[in-house]
Amino acid sequence: MRYAIYFATERSAPLMELGNAWLGRDPFNGKSIRQPHIEGFSHAEIEKMTSNPSRYGFHGTLKAPFELEVGQTEAALAQACRDFASRITPFELKALTVSEIGGFLALVPAGDEAELSAFASSCVRYFEPFRAPLSEEDLIRRRQSTLTKAQDKNLVQWGYPYIFDEFRFHMTLSNKIEHDNDRADLKMAALRHFDSVLAGPVPVTSFGLYFEENRGAPFRVHTIFQLTGADMPSVAAQQLFEEQA
Repeated sequence: MRYAIYFATERSAPLMELGNAWLGRDPFNGKSIRQPHIEGFSHAEIEKMTSNPSRYGFHGTLKAPFELEVGQTEAALAQACRDFASRITPFELKALTVSEIGGFLALVPAGDEAELSAFASSCVRYFEPFRAPLSEEDLIRRRQSTLTKAQDKNLVQWGYPYIFDEFRFHMTLSNKIEHDNDRADLKMAALRHFDSVLAGPVPVTSFGLYFEENRGAPFRVHTIFQLTGADMPSVAAQQLFEEQA
């Protein structure tokens, strides 16, 4: 069993509904959803181009998938999520856009979002006691991508390369697409599909605990937790958790 802390909303939120439809799967119940028709692509081609993000479920990574440390439990992790959510004040992103990252497509913030970066850093630190160290196999797999020294240090110490200064928030929309024309056409389709939510503001009022029952199985939503903190913005939380580390 693996768990992950993801940016996610309630199932009925417009962003979540659009994301689930784009990826063709509802991570709340695991059922397939008919994906939008995109001119020039068959249903099978769209399904193939979105297969990897569909397995993970629509989300933005905050704390990458991890196995539980010895002595920790799912119940304790869920309680930690409740405690964390009760401390953090909701905030907003100014806007989102569709961008290309290393050959795949993703929803990303349209500009710098310091509060979002601080929120993600806080998640990494706060939930670290629940993470078991990566196996040698996982380290080898992660290192198949070209990592900088800083990213490799993050991988060893925190279980994921792209955190803190290396963090770039994204909600993945496709596999890596080799052909430029296909990627450009899919990007235009994504811009049309998500048009109603791109202009923002995008509320960040919750996060999700997701789980993977067995390696390679689709990730499912365990619980969506609402941020209810009254006086601890994400930047302040980041500073606090750095001091406590």
